Amino acid sequence: MRVLVTGGAGFIASHLVDRLAEDGHRVVVIDNLSAGRKENVNPDAVFYQIDICDAAALEEVFKKEKPEIVDHHAAHVNVRKSVETPVYDANINILGSLNLCELSRKYQVRKFIYASTGGAVYGEPKDLPVSETYPVEPLSQYGVSKHTVEHYLSVFYKLYNLNFTVLRYPNVYGPRQSPHGEAGVVAIFSEQILQNIRPTIFGDGSKTRDYVYVDDIIMANVCALNDTMGKGKIYNLGWGKEISDLDVFRTVRRILASNIEPIFSQKRPGEIDHISLDSSKARKELGWKPTIVFEEGIKLSAQYYQNSNGLHQTGQV
Repeated sequence: MRVLVTGGAGFIASHLVDRLAEDGHRVVVIDNLSAGRKENVNPDAVFYQIDICDAAALEEVFKKEKPEIVDHHAAHVNVRKSVETPVYDANINILGSLNLCELSRKYQVRKFIYASTGGAVYGEPKDLPVSETYPVEPLSQYGVSKHTVEHYLSVFYKLYNLNFTVLRYPNVYGPRQSPHGEAGVVAIFSEQILQNIRPTIFGDGSKTRDYVYVDDIIMANVCALNDTMGKGKIYNLGWGKEISDLDVFRTVRRILASNIEPIFSQKRPGEIDHISLDSSKARKELGWKPTIVFEEGIKLSAQYYQNSNGLHQTGQV
């Protein structure tokens, strides 16, 4: 199939591009490289350095490449910045996504797969793990913008028969995740511990998230490629288990054989305290389930950052 992947130079989507290329699909990558890295893009993929907010440039790609599937990962993902600059967040996450929806309709894309967020749309749930039927009450502008696109996809499906599947992601971690910025606590802790820098934990360390290794997330996208699987539906992805910031820090520290201690700082606005996602619907209807347990995933991630740290220190990167 001809698959267009937005954000394909970034952490999660570059792994997706690798898998799609390995499976024999023709893969087209769109990324403006504001957060992604060109070296992450699989050499077998066709790459366009384009911003999803540039509708005219996007249309040229759709005209030329004629994608059958659009897998949309490009987004502004900084929760704190979304609180500070909500218009900037909305321009990318809502208007940029609308450009893709419109072009997918116009050029008769068979299916639109959307990477949404399960960690930010539900707000502060009273019961965990949370299912897709739980009320959506985001506490950040990022959560609002990501959820808004879900509504647009539903309308495009009803009005124009644009098939879609929404995947609500948990906290995803693994190789290529950037240690710079606020997201990616596993990457941040790993890089800082390797450089003997005391990591900062925002809050008292009790904040919990549901962590899924990137390869398992890629498998969910592969499952969703099927036209009849998850048609017009939304799915949570997750283990349904809470892991605290302090537990993440201690696991990374142990695997990296360090005795460094963290610094505790004030909790950041817009962040929820506890979340885990019930993925039983995805297990039943998509045939998906996570397979890489946290300890194993941290070992794989830490190995990547150890290798990257060595390259940085020898000036090879």
